[in-house]
Amino acid sequence: MRIDIVTCQPDLLVSPFAHSIVKRAQDKGLAEIHLHDLRRYAINKHGQIDDYVFGGGAGMVLRVEPIAACFDELMAQRSYDAIIYLTPDGETLRQPLVNRLSLAGNLLLLCGHYKGVDERIRQAYITHEISVGDYVLSGGELGAAILVDAIVRLLPGVLGNEESALSDSFQDNLLSPPVYTRPAEWRGYEVPEILLSGNTPKIDVWRHDQALERTRQRRPDLLPD
Repeated sequence: MRIDIVTCQPDLLVSPFAHSIVKRAQDKGLAEIHLHDLRRYAINKHGQIDDYVFGGGAGMVLRVEPIAACFDELMAQRSYDAIIYLTPDGETLRQPLVNRLSLAGNLLLLCGHYKGVDERIRQAYITHEISVGDYVLSGGELGAAILVDAIVRLLPGVLGNEESALSDSFQDNLLSPPVYTRPAEWRGYEVPEILLSGNTPKIDVWRHDQALERTRQRRPDLLPD
């Protein structure tokens, strides 16, 4: 998979992609992540990429020309399965959407900044608009990092045990059950006996029941009425 990210703050994304699972995916050649500095496409020598809002009001808006120039250059080199704009008013990011995007070959992400991007960019290029939650960040970079991490960890060969991703929270619309490791007893807290029994079918039933109960308590909205 190749992921191109257009941003006016590329340095913010260097560290998130230089560690852990996303780095492993890149080292294995399973994912390519390319950052594109929007200021390379500025409209003048001063590096301008934004302007005042038509109609008045506070804040600045990313201009059409720099984004279009960057997009046109990238799209001339390859086709994209999705062109994604990270924005608070987009579709809320959930696991089924991540699952679908993990099947793509090429993704193009646009990080908003200031008051956002000129609406004509959204009309002309964007195929998906995604929000990472009902709150506002300073820019789309952190949202892009979240989206990329969620997608890349699902790529075949990235995780040491691919079944691990299948048991994550939300994959079956349930939260994950409690998990334990050694020691079996700690400060009076004990690991449930069933997990020490070696009886895999009964352990599976216990985990499902625990996942269902945890979801009922913490996220009842995930369960059918």
